[in-house]
Amino acid sequence: QVQVVESGGGLVPAGGSLRLSCVASGRVDEIKNMGWYRQAVGQPRVLVAAIFANGNTRYSDPVKGRATISRDNAANTMYLQMNSLKQEDTARYYCNVAAGPLGDYDGYWGRGIQVTVSS
Repeated sequence: QVQVVESGGGLVPAGGSLRLSCVASGRVDEIKNMGWYRQAVGQPRVLVAAIFANGNTRYSDPVKGRATISRDNAANTMYLQMNSLKQEDTARYYCNVAAGPLGDYDGYWGRGIQVTVSS
């Protein structure tokens, strides 16, 4: 089993920055791919960014140019640095880790952490 815990969320002003962290524990050797998802009120959960075992990354269009995903495998930790935050970034952010594809498959989800961008 793998457990993941997000941290670093909170209230941030528009135009500000935030860094989210996700720490994995348990059978961390199973983890190959990691990603951040978010879900706004009344909206489906969508991918924000992903980072794969080979180091390749993927970003969703709304955050391209403003977000950087990274991972520290020695610390079993993934980060999401977000800059120039907008109100539309307000959402609950979830960490997802998996041995295979990310998303609603066989991986593991954190409980999520709220990010609220104020005007």
